[in-house]
Amino acid sequence: MAEHNDLGKLGEELAADFLKKEGYEILERNWFFQKAEVDIIAKKNDILAVVEVKTRTNLDYGDPHNFVNAKKIKLLVKAVDEYVISKNLDFTVRFDIISVTNKATDCEILHLKDAFYYF
Repeated sequence: MAEHNDLGKLGEELAADFLKKEGYEILERNWFFQKAEVDIIAKKNDILAVVEVKTRTNLDYGDPHNFVNAKKIKLLVKAVDEYVISKNLDFTVRFDIISVTNKATDCEILHLKDAFYYF
């Protein structure tokens, strides 16, 4: 596996652990629908959190969460619509980004709730 794939998987593990510690139940990891992959689908109370995880080793090119573009958002929305319908769920859906900066000496996790809205 390429080094950037390993880094991405590590970021997703750290993000899932973070969410669990914050009281979320992880329902899905790496859930696919057509061309979309949803990194994490988690539940807390009556909220279904759809989480895109972005991981970097440094901030030389900007904050990781700034790399979620309009195309990715469109794919996530379409996938989650299918997920909610197929599972017959009745939750408020919220789109989050977890930004993981995995530096040599420490790891920083930033959880952006309601990172974007869909219409």
